[in-house]
Amino acid sequence: MSKKVLIICGDFVEDYELMVPFQALQAMGYEVDAVCPGKKMGDQVATAIHDFEGHQTYTEKPGHNFTLNATFDNVKLDDYAGLIIPGGRAPEYLRLDDNVIQMVRHFEKEDKVIGAICHGPQLLTAAIDLDGKKVSAYPACAPGVIRAGGEYVAIELDDAIVDGKLVTAPAWPAHPQWLRKIAELLG
Repeated sequence: MSKKVLIICGDFVEDYELMVPFQALQAMGYEVDAVCPGKKMGDQVATAIHDFEGHQTYTEKPGHNFTLNATFDNVKLDDYAGLIIPGGRAPEYLRLDDNVIQMVRHFEKEDKVIGAICHGPQLLTAAIDLDGKKVSAYPACAPGVIRAGGEYVAIELDDAIVDGKLVTAPAWPAHPQWLRKIAELLG
């Protein structure tokens, strides 16, 4: 049996940060379930594509519709070896959902692999005390990381950082490094 990985997403999740890990982890042999609160298997989430085009912040364009392959309410957290938290706008409202918060806390408490990218660390800052952990994220998330007790680490957009079982990165250009480090921890 392959190791299972859970992805928590929602409407206007960053397109690449959902679809690339979903497909790449499957290609590496992991079983990947993508879920969204209030939605079930077969439902879709809208995605957004964020790009870096020289403005003061990223631009946003409509992405694809992503079909969920599992039902949020049926998730058995003990079945999963790791959690993926993509960025985009979804984390800003998913962090208000107590069930999502409890899921994130489970992975942290059980010392399982957690990969968060871009705005994904917003869920970390809402759910857990980062206790001096080195965390990268989209730069606009730095104040939240610091307020949650983390050490925000500014790295290149195509790099990722590991602290224990936590793997974080600033944005989708980091996918090769971020996913490699997650896979190494998952085994």
